[in-house]
Amino acid sequence: MQTREKFFSFVVKTDFTGSHTRFDQCGIVMYLDSDNWLKGSVEYENQDFQHLGSVATNKGYSDWATTAIPADVKTMWYRFSRREDDYCIECSTDGKAFSQMRICHMYAAADAISFGIYACSPEESSFTAIFSDMKITECMWKAHDGQQPDKE
Repeated sequence: MQTREKFFSFVVKTDFTGSHTRFDQCGIVMYLDSDNWLKGSVEYENQDFQHLGSVATNKGYSDWATTAIPADVKTMWYRFSRREDDYCIECSTDGKAFSQMRICHMYAAADAISFGIYACSPEESSFTAIFSDMKITECMWKAHDGQQPDKE
């Protein structure tokens, strides 16, 4: 999808039950060009664990962030939010309680952006990725507006 909207969230549920080869993955993506993009996904590693992670690529330089999760996790919800030129990716196992994966600024994403879902199997493999419950909402990533420090 393409938009110039500066404040929104995109939510989707992914099902990657069929993943079985290293680097099989599916998730969300914001893509401008090969030098400027952002993604969040689960990448299959082996029968014991896989990687929940995100990549921000600005001006051709990629910043990867991953954490190992059990291989028996077969669905993941993502929420991708835009606040002007800043972006937030969150994940959830139940579609209700979301946890932050990444906040970043995308230098080339000041106007129209393309965003949505993706799946790939970069090694000699293929698998079926299922995307459901997609929706676009008001921006669920709220601004931090001067919260006072905790009182002692």
